[in-house]
Amino acid sequence: MLTTVELTDGRWAVATRTSLHLVDEAGDVHHTWSDVDRGSLEAQSRVLTVHWVDGTTSSLPLSSDRNAPRFAQVFRERVQQSVVHDRQVTLPGGRLVRVALRRGPAGRLFTQVLGDEGVDLDDPAVASAVDAAEDQVREAAGLLR
Repeated sequence: MLTTVELTDGRWAVATRTSLHLVDEAGDVHHTWSDVDRGSLEAQSRVLTVHWVDGTTSSLPLSSDRNAPRFAQVFRERVQQSVVHDRQVTLPGGRLVRVALRRGPAGRLFTQVLGDEGVDLDDPAVASAVDAAEDQVREAAGLLR
């Protein structure tokens, strides 16, 4: 375990080397860091918004305990550590896709495609652009497809 913080809603958030754990009286729900796209901290309210790779968000209302700043920093570091390389691509029609080479909990590398709402990966032009971006991020990391 790297750090913990109590949330104002009664849960605990626990950051480990491989996962983010959200713990309450019902149990522990854990997410690998590669499940997290990014986070944003609203300093005034101390709410950390977690943006998941599936497009959903979760709010973590950090308590005012002394671990809150450390937790936010560790959260940021762990998400960044899971991203080996990424590339943003503007698709025909102006929508954006980010292709990321991520590190899983066991160190295995894999690619993720994170796109704007409405991106049609079955469209041949989109698929071609995404494939090219995926090749570029893998090549930049010295990997063969």
